[in-house]
Amino acid sequence: MLNFEGPLLICANHPNSFLDAIIIATLFKRPVHSLVRGDVYKNSFYSKLLFSLNMLPVYRVTEGVENLEHNYSTFEKCKDIFRQNGVVLIFSEGRCINEWKLRPLMKGTARLALSSWQENINLMIMPLGINYDSFRSFGKKIKFNIGKPYSLQEIKNEPYGKAIQIFNNKLKSELDDLVFESKDTEEINKHFQLKSNFIKTTLLFLPAIAGYIVFAPPYYIFKSIIKRKWNNDHFDSILVSGGFFIFPFYIIVLTIITLAITKTFISFLIIPLLLFCGYSSIQLKYLLK
Repeated sequence: MLNFEGPLLICANHPNSFLDAIIIATLFKRPVHSLVRGDVYKNSFYSKLLFSLNMLPVYRVTEGVENLEHNYSTFEKCKDIFRQNGVVLIFSEGRCINEWKLRPLMKGTARLALSSWQENINLMIMPLGINYDSFRSFGKKIKFNIGKPYSLQEIKNEPYGKAIQIFNNKLKSELDDLVFESKDTEEINKHFQLKSNFIKTTLLFLPAIAGYIVFAPPYYIFKSIIKRKWNNDHFDSILVSGGFFIFPFYIIVLTIITLAITKTFISFLIIPLLLFCGYSSIQLKYLLK
């Protein structure tokens, strides 16, 4: 895990909806406060939930010009976090699209950084490229390319428009080296290939088949439900996050059924057995891909 000291602004690309923020947060020892699309906060329940998860709203023009003024209060909260040596994550492209390339950077990241430097906050910028081998399949591989943190405090005295341009040019240059770019999935997969291991593949084969047979039904049922309602750039994030709730419940149900049939507490061994079989299925997919 990363243990960077001092105020930090993580500037990342955004290929896979809220799953990006969830995974990036696991890389750091300190809490990571994420900036997310503001229209989600219209629902009071979601609003309270997101705030409890260290997520702050940021609005785009497409979500209503009248809401843009709320960004000032969000930026003030970010600067308070920086003053306490906290970490903020911002997706500098401004929107999520399932694709393998870096899109044009919005001005919000530069504005937040400049505002912080103008108030003498010793903020560091960390470029981060998040890369997926797939946006639809299970058992995906993810590569994080983390750039060296840097500061551009000297640009705070430049004319505002020029400072924004300098900041975005520097950040784009950094992210270009961290984000995989291609329209060809085969070319993308070359970045994720593992060395073949005959012994490991042989040992995992049978438990992997068992894991696939056991876990395929709930996976494909849930996937079909999600696909009907959210067949868009949020599909993968909803599918993966939903799995965190569905599969533990599924394992508990199977354990209870096994216990009812065998009437012995040895049935609880099914839990580590199922976990191992599921793990084997995913690992075998990695090895054979």
